[in-house]
Amino acid sequence: MSASLLAATDAVHHWAAAGGYTLGTGRTVPSVAAVVGLISAVGGWLALARPGRVGNRRRVAGAAVVAGLLGAAVGGVHAATAAGGLGTGNGLAGAVIAVVVGLVGVVLGGLALARSRRPVPPSTRGSAG
Repeated sequence: MSASLLAATDAVHHWAAAGGYTLGTGRTVPSVAAVVGLISAVGGWLALARPGRVGNRRRVAGAAVVAGLLGAAVGGVHAATAAGGLGTGNGLAGAVIAVVVGLVGVVLGGLALARSRRPVPPSTRGSAG
């Protein structure tokens, strides 16, 4: 069973390599960083858009900021060290996308954190008057 599975994966790898597409670390690292940045942006947007308990929103917004910083940092380092330009297979496009999406996640998460810290104005506290 395992020998046939290994033969099948080896055949798929050779077929993909013959097509000119191999997934190495040059493409994998920025792709993972872009996915982390995308998760950060979605989390920041959800924390910003959905009303809910302040503690839960703050936790999601904080996680969005941290994940966005991580995705942007990994993407930035990969973009700075990528040998070659766009379309060379070194993952430069994925790194740029990771930086942009990660920074969007940081901004959205930061806005959600700022909104959760904002005190409620006295006029809307429900004073009987």
